[in-house]
Amino acid sequence: MNNQQKKVAMGASSGIVVMLGSLLLLSKAMPALPELADAGARLAFAAKWIALAAAPLLFAIIAVGNGRFGSEAIDPTAGKESRAMVVNGRVVDNTLQQFALFAAATLALAAGSRGDQLGVVAAAAVIFIAVRLAFWVGYRIEPVYRAFGFASTFYLNITLFAIAAWRAWA
Repeated sequence: MNNQQKKVAMGASSGIVVMLGSLLLLSKAMPALPELADAGARLAFAAKWIALAAAPLLFAIIAVGNGRFGSEAIDPTAGKESRAMVVNGRVVDNTLQQFALFAAATLALAAGSRGDQLGVVAAAAVIFIAVRLAFWVGYRIEPVYRAFGFASTFYLNITLFAIAAWRAWA
């Protein structure tokens, strides 16, 4: 492995460990619903947290728009983006992709869970926000440093889908 691959592997593995530990700890501390909450209440609970989790996407889009407005890159076809603007645009792209997976996984999880199990939904939203911001900051520092935030977000989504499948079919 070369030096960059080592940085990515270390960042990704530490991101996964931090995400899983945070999910386990926060799930118990976050709000939930009564055990017998109906499907509508569970989905509404999830929708509120999904909306909150959209914050990093909103902030990244604002950063791109403001960056374009205040520079020669106001014309997106001119090729005048700064490095920071290119990174911000890639953050928007990846965050939109990850958010789509997060929303689907969270809704599936809420649909198949009891109300008292929804602390994981709230915890996941808080973690999603934190690790998306870590992705953005790491990417801005040096692109290989995005690995922590990328892996923690991607494996958060996989974990949510896995829990949803387990609860739906177990």
